[in-house]
Amino acid sequence: MRLVLLGAPGSGKGTQAQRMQARHGVPQVSTGDLLREAVAAGTDLGRAAKIVMDAGQLVADNIMLGIIRERLARPDAARGFILDGFPRTIVQADGLGALLADLGTPIDAVVLMEIDPEVLQKRLAGRRSCRRCGRVFHIETNPPKPGERCTDGKLHDLFQRPDDNEETVRERLSVYCERTQPLIDYYARKGLLRRIDAAGTLDEVNSRLEAVLASLTSAH
Repeated sequence: MRLVLLGAPGSGKGTQAQRMQARHGVPQVSTGDLLREAVAAGTDLGRAAKIVMDAGQLVADNIMLGIIRERLARPDAARGFILDGFPRTIVQADGLGALLADLGTPIDAVVLMEIDPEVLQKRLAGRRSCRRCGRVFHIETNPPKPGERCTDGKLHDLFQRPDDNEETVRERLSVYCERTQPLIDYYARKGLLRRIDAAGTLDEVNSRLEAVLASLTSAH
C-alpha cells in the first residue's frame, strides 16, 4: 500500500493517515512532522524551516525530496507508506515520481480529500497537537478521551501550532489554491486520482478511505 493523501490544510489527512498506520502497519510519512522534529532539534534545516512554516509558505523542493528519500529508506517503509502533506507542487510531484521509480516503489493511488473551505476554517481553529507524541486532536470533534495518557504515561500536552492561527490559515489556504490544486489534474491524467468526501465523522471518512483501498486490492 503506497498512498498519497492530497487535500487542503485541515482536510483530515494527518488524522486519517494515523488511523491507517495503526490498522495496516505502514508508516504515515508526514513532511510536516519531520520538519517540526528538525525545528525542535534546532538544526540548521529546522531554523530555516521554522521561518518559512510560520509564514505559511513551502520549504524548498530539494530539501523536501531529500527528507522523503531518507524516510522511505527506513525498514518500516518496506511494506508501504502513506505520504501526508507531500507533494504540494507539480515540481515536487515530478521529483517524487523520479525518486520512487529509482526506489522501485511507485504510488498505488492519490486520494483527494475534498471539503468545503468554511469547514476547514473551523477544523483548523480547533486543532491541537500533543507536544510529546505528535498526535493530532480537535477540541470539539476528536478530543483526548478522559484520562487518556501519552506515550510516556503522562496526560497529553496539547497546544495550537503557530501555523493554525487565523491569519496563517488564510495564507496556507491561499498557497494551497495557487500551487497545490494543479496536482489534481496532474494525477488524474496519470489515472492515479481517487476522490472522497472528507466531511463527516472520523469513522465515516475512514470507511471511504478503506473502500478506496479495497478497490485497489480488487483491481490487482
